[in-house]
Amino acid sequence: MPQSATANILTVLDTDFKGIIEEWLGTQVKEGVKRSDLFSDAESRNQNRELLKAFSKGVRDGVTGEDFDFDDNQWDDLRAVLADVSRERVNRGVTPTEMATFVLALKTPLFKRLEAMLDSDHGVLIRDVMLVTRLVDAFAIYTNEIFILEREQIIDRQRQEMLELSTPVVELWDRVLTLPLIGTLDSARAQEVMENLLQTILERQAEVVIMDITGVGTVDTQVAQHLLRAAAAVRLMGAECIISGISPMIAQTMVQLGIDVGTVSTRSSIRTALSDALLTVGYVIKKTEGQ
Repeated sequence: MPQSATANILTVLDTDFKGIIEEWLGTQVKEGVKRSDLFSDAESRNQNRELLKAFSKGVRDGVTGEDFDFDDNQWDDLRAVLADVSRERVNRGVTPTEMATFVLALKTPLFKRLEAMLDSDHGVLIRDVMLVTRLVDAFAIYTNEIFILEREQIIDRQRQEMLELSTPVVELWDRVLTLPLIGTLDSARAQEVMENLLQTILERQAEVVIMDITGVGTVDTQVAQHLLRAAAAVRLMGAECIISGISPMIAQTMVQLGIDVGTVSTRSSIRTALSDALLTVGYVIKKTEGQ
């Protein structure tokens, strides 16, 4: 009576584990996904070894007949190793396609060894090859899901860092803050601006805040509403808000759009805004005698 497909696959994995790792690496080289520019041979070989070890354990414990579920506990080790490998590869710049091809390259050494072992029984060979295909394909699909999730987390973290860097609140003088805005001001960035600004007002006990929009290319209704809401929040914190950098073009646009700045102070330049802010907190800028 022929062995089960799982038994044959495990026989191949157990009898030539090191050989499978080496041929798996060789197939990755042929497919152009080994990325020797990012990983040393030792690092690549160690990743392959840990993944193949966890894959073997999953096949041994997680396949019943020809059925398996990658979400079962029996595949925990593989999922854990895979998460570590994916995270490392994402951080070093490997693409999703390269990651999937890296896993799919495991088919070649497994197919060759099954063919050598079952050359006289093509029916059993086809059965076992089909199971290997399903296992490695499921492995690759799960790999891609983990890989994409890792990339999304990195992108989100980088986006948050960029938002923080693009919304610096600077203390110009005692109790005087400025917030230079550059580029576009969408809802996400406006929320980040407001949170950073209000927290800094509280920490520095600021009395005047200058929001400078010299670097904002376009002011439409949405941008203007974001600015006015931020100004209202500043007033609720007990500070005065001045919007500087109002160019003639922006002024015309705001009038055409019917935007009413209400009680918010506006100035054409940050210099005049700073002069007003210093006056508010009790300072006057004077030219020194003889200059």
